[in-house]
Amino acid sequence: MNWNQIEGNWEQFKGKVQTQWGKLTDDDLDVIKGNRKQLAGRLQARYGKAEEEAEREIDSWLSRH
Repeated sequence: MNWNQIEGNWEQFKGKVQTQWGKLTDDDLDVIKGNRKQLAGRLQARYGKAEEEAEREIDSWLSRH
């Protein structure tokens, strides 16, 4: 799966994203709206991750879906 598919079907993937990263709030998910950069930024803010670490986690999650 590629990110364009997730972005286009964000409403369907919000639950899976929140399952993976439970600290993300519903408001976070509404702001992200499928935008990968927004997701990475929110992961950095909520989990204190470096940008590269957040991107690696997103890539790993993406490869499983």
